[in-house]
Amino acid sequence: MVDAADGLPLADRRSVFANAPMGILLATPAGVVVAANPTLAALLGRTPEELHGRQMLDFVHPDDSPATAEAYSELMERHRVMRHETRLVRQDGSVVPTQVTSSWVDATPGGDPPHVVAIIEDITERKSLEAALVHRSLHDPLTGLPNRILFADRLRHALTRGHRERTATCLLGIDLDGFKQINDVYGHPVGDEVLVAFAGRLTSVLRASDTAARVGGDEFSIVCENSGRADAEALAERLRSTATEPLRLAGGITISLHMSIGIGMVHGGTDPERAFGVLVREADDAMYADKAARRR
Repeated sequence: MVDAADGLPLADRRSVFANAPMGILLATPAGVVVAANPTLAALLGRTPEELHGRQMLDFVHPDDSPATAEAYSELMERHRVMRHETRLVRQDGSVVPTQVTSSWVDATPGGDPPHVVAIIEDITERKSLEAALVHRSLHDPLTGLPNRILFADRLRHALTRGHRERTATCLLGIDLDGFKQINDVYGHPVGDEVLVAFAGRLTSVLRASDTAARVGGDEFSIVCENSGRADAEALAERLRSTATEPLRLAGGITISLHMSIGIGMVHGGTDPERAFGVLVREADDAMYADKAARRR
C-alpha cells in the first residue's frame, strides 16, 4: 500500500518512524500522545506503551511547562512549524535538554484525523558546549576567576541591588607588588604559578556574597555586595594575613608575596551607572596610595 501524500509505502513510513535517530511522537490536537517511537521512549527512560495516552506536557520540566504550553497553543492557532527548546524529565527524575520541532498535519482523504507531529532532539552536548564557551568568555583562563567582563557585570548587579535596597557596596582593588621582578628572575611559568596560588588564597577568604576577579596581569578586584567599609577593611586584613605568607613552589622556590590594597565604597541608593565609575576610581586611587606608602 502506497500513501498518496508522500508516495512512500506504508511499511517504509513505519520503518522511518521506528528507526529514526531522533525522538518522534504523534499527538492529538489536545496534546495527547497517540504514538511515540523507540528513540523518544529510550530518551525518557520509558517504553512507547508507557507514553501512549499521556499528555505531552507530562514529560516537560515544571519550570518549562508555561513556555512549552504557550508554544503549543501558538501551533494550534497558526498551524505552522514551531521550534523551541525545553527540558524533559526522564522516569528516573533526571533532566535532558531538547529541541522540539512541531508541525500541524491536516486530516487526510484517507481518514487520518488532524494531528501534531513533534521531532525531539537531545541537545545535551550542544548545551554543554555552549556553557563551556560562555564560561570561557567570562573567566580568566589561568586562574579560573571571573575576568573583567564578568567583574563589571557583578559590580553593576551589586550596585543595582544597593540602589534598590539602600545598602552600601564596597570594592577592593588589589595589586601584587614586585610581580614583574618575579617574572624577570624566575620566568613566566613561575609567575603563572604565583598568580594561580594567589587566586586560591584570595578566594579562600571571601564570603559567599563576594566576587573576586582578575582584571589585569597582576591586578585583582573584589566586589563586596551589601557591605560597609568596616566589612571591607576586615576582608582586607584577612587577605593580608592569608595571602602574604611565603609561597613555596615546586623546585624548592620560596617567594614572598606583597600587595597593595585600596578600598572604595558607595552608599546605598546611589545611581548605579554613576556609582560604577566612582567606585572603581576610588578603589584604584586608594590602592596606588597604599602602594606609594609602602615604598617609603
